[in-house]
Amino acid sequence: MIQSSPPSQNAEREAFPPVEEILPHRGTMRLIDAVLACDDESLTAQAHVQNDAWYANADGAMPAWIGIELMAQAIAAHVGLLEMRAGNKMRPGVLLGSQRYQAHIPAFARDALLRIEVKELLRGEEGHGAYECIIRHDELVIAEAVIKVFRPRDFQSFIEEGFRS
Repeated sequence: MIQSSPPSQNAEREAFPPVEEILPHRGTMRLIDAVLACDDESLTAQAHVQNDAWYANADGAMPAWIGIELMAQAIAAHVGLLEMRAGNKMRPGVLLGSQRYQAHIPAFARDALLRIEVKELLRGEEGHGAYECIIRHDELVIAEAVIKVFRPRDFQSFIEEGFRS
């Protein structure tokens, strides 16, 4: 999986736009709070487990299965920032699936500050991609997976075709 390495000095100094400008997710569906580092192949994001959020269990924790969505949002932030840097219009994408999602704990603790790290493994010309992902809390890896994504050239047609099938 992803090796722990400190972000480059340039990445630490770089100011990133607010997450609201990078991700299409709104309201309580946006789980990522900030981008901490980003380069051409990887991104590190931060998320705070909110004890009063829609996902919170009786202890105020986030069920670990939501880690897949944290990873997907970090991937979306990576793709979005790359598009912004290139001066391109951002295109929506979809999560195709995960391979070997493994949560090492049943839930992410109440008020925990999570670090989501994604590293691009594959970027296909037709919009397919794969990312190696980990979630850390206090430098411990608490979840990991390979996530597969797809960004169709014509999202509307892609969705319409899906409903006809």
